Amino acid sequence: MSSLSTSEGSSVRLNIAAFAGGFATFINMWCTQALLPVLAAAFHVSEARTGLTVTAPLVATAVTAPVVGLISDRFGRKKFIVGAALLLLVPTILAATSWSFNELVLCRFVQGLMLPFIFTITIAYIGEETSGATAARLAGTYLSGAIFGGFFGRFLAGLMTANFGWRAAFWAIAALTLALAGIIAATLPKEKLFQPIHGLRRALGAFALHLGNVRLMATCAVGFGVLFNLVATFTFINFRLAAAPYFLGPAALGGIFVVYLGGVVMSPVSARLANRFGRRRVMAVAAPLAWAGLGLTLASPLWLIGIGLLLMCSGIFMQQTLATAFVSVAAREAKSTAVGLYVAIYYVGGSAGGVVPGELWHEYGWPGCVAVVCAMQLAMLAAALRFWTPLPALHVERV
Repeated sequence: MSSLSTSEGSSVRLNIAAFAGGFATFINMWCTQALLPVLAAAFHVSEARTGLTVTAPLVATAVTAPVVGLISDRFGRKKFIVGAALLLLVPTILAATSWSFNELVLCRFVQGLMLPFIFTITIAYIGEETSGATAARLAGTYLSGAIFGGFFGRFLAGLMTANFGWRAAFWAIAALTLALAGIIAATLPKEKLFQPIHGLRRALGAFALHLGNVRLMATCAVGFGVLFNLVATFTFINFRLAAAPYFLGPAALGGIFVVYLGGVVMSPVSARLANRFGRRRVMAVAAPLAWAGLGLTLASPLWLIGIGLLLMCSGIFMQQTLATAFVSVAAREAKSTAVGLYVAIYYVGGSAGGVVPGELWHEYGWPGCVAVVCAMQLAMLAAALRFWTPLPALHVERV
């Protein structure tokens, strides 16, 4: 266990910083998802096109994440996390002043360029500065912050839009981001166990090592499926619930994301369960839980759809915790680069999740979306059961 975890004060500060890092990232990442019907009307574009405000930051994140890993592995951790959190204010404020749809999409893309500097490096920091059960708990804390941020960003944006318009939603997100940047700067200890990787050739060689690591690539495949499923589900469920017979407005659609709070509970729980029973056994429980939830969303009563989304989120966030915590374990070296690779594939999955179900939505409606998400769950489960085997004895396995 590292020196960071030897004092109770440092442990508390690190937990606060990890939670704030996840929260700051994902209040920005997903804030437009509850606003898609409003943005379609405001800019006179199709519902499908408004999905670009969700896809743009995902694409930017996927492109940037591997580069972020290279930079951080060479130059350090904390300064990039704090700096990116502050710079994130610029595109967020500009989004609030956008007067064309293309300008808004561009601002969302620039937001996505900043985000990997927060969460990619934070995950690598946790894997580097802590170990064993401490690392697993911190990963759960970070993901709890990320999940709560994903919920609160959508909820706050929906509430502000319903009362003051969509521009006010971005101003509120910007103010909250500034506060969180201050919290991270004040509570995150400077890295102590960081070992810089010198030389571009050595850094690039780490990618070849990672691509040949079957455990790591299987983890990346699970990550691809996690975000694919979340984006596919919550993009198209918005259109279903905004139409007849529900006719939900932006505040109500933002409130639907309260089901994300199930993930706040399940992330630390799943980390503890995996430490005790093994990640493959927990994965074997998470996938059926997600399937059961998706099945309930096919029902008509709104309350039953809500329960289904809660179960689905709980299962998927269990999978996300397992995969995220395993990245730094499966990677033999250059952990930040490994996290960058994972994040890139994760967000490619999210980008695909906003596009691939589109035709199924037009042809078959919500059941078509449910079918493709269930199929992805099956592929994720197969990858985990096959490749999440124990590490060789020369490694100390951490969940």
